[in-house]
Amino acid sequence: MLNLERLRTLHAVARHGSVSGAADGLHVTTSAVSQQLAKLERETGQQLLAKNGRGVRLTDAGRLLAEHASRILSQVELAQADLEAQRGRAVGELLMGAFPTAARGLFPAALAGLRVEHPQLRARLEEMEPDEAVPRVVRGDIDVAVVLDWYNKPLPVPDGLAKAPVLDDLADVAVPAGHPLADRDEVVLEDFAEDEWISWPRGEFCHDWLLFTLRGKGVEPRISHMAEEHHTQLALVAAGLGIAVAPRLGRGPVPEGVRVVPVRHTMRRHVFAIWRADADRRPSIRAAVDALRAAGTALGGG
Repeated sequence: MLNLERLRTLHAVARHGSVSGAADGLHVTTSAVSQQLAKLERETGQQLLAKNGRGVRLTDAGRLLAEHASRILSQVELAQADLEAQRGRAVGELLMGAFPTAARGLFPAALAGLRVEHPQLRARLEEMEPDEAVPRVVRGDIDVAVVLDWYNKPLPVPDGLAKAPVLDDLADVAVPAGHPLADRDEVVLEDFAEDEWISWPRGEFCHDWLLFTLRGKGVEPRISHMAEEHHTQLALVAAGLGIAVAPRLGRGPVPEGVRVVPVRHTMRRHVFAIWRADADRRPSIRAAVDALRAAGTALGGG
């Protein structure tokens, strides 16, 4: 009989394209992955992997079995969802991912609420950007992710995922205290055509959004500095090194020397939760989404 954990290991190799990638996704060592695959080859009497340069590739038999493994694991998840739904209680382990400002602004309240309301549920959080979180939900590496898109730039969500809104997060422009527009009641993005910008790192969804939005206003942005964390961006603004978009979720007090100015044509991020549709009946998923939405409503963004 085929071993489920070994099928899970083969499925991970197929998803990630390498033994090391599978090991990272499964949170085990590469040696453990290799051992599981060797045992699976003995069980099946077939060669499932072949060397490909410095890496490996699936053989025809390996690809065939990996396709079956994907369907089997999906059925196992459905079975887990049905059993949990029949029990009617949120129990077991639930792994969630969230981008940094959501992890800081939403999850302390959401996780604390889950601990009180569902003491048999072990909810865990990993901080990650949406471009990492979405494929990890698709692969089943995490159960729920909190991701975002912008009012004028949707985030593509693959088929097979369910989603629910958590909150709409307004964003301002952060400028140095000595900036000519620092004391304005509101601004438009065209006001900053000559300013230097501080952005998210190149290739990130929010960096692409900033370029897309400014160019849509006829402004060719001069990006002088890039930083992952909003707090780092605001520190650079405080030093007079540029201006930045400053979402309100998880922002906290701004540093001395920074002013945040509302934008006349409101900029907002849509923050939402995603999960695999075949796990939709799991009470733990529903409990987590409800807790996140309650935390969003408490912030005034529901």
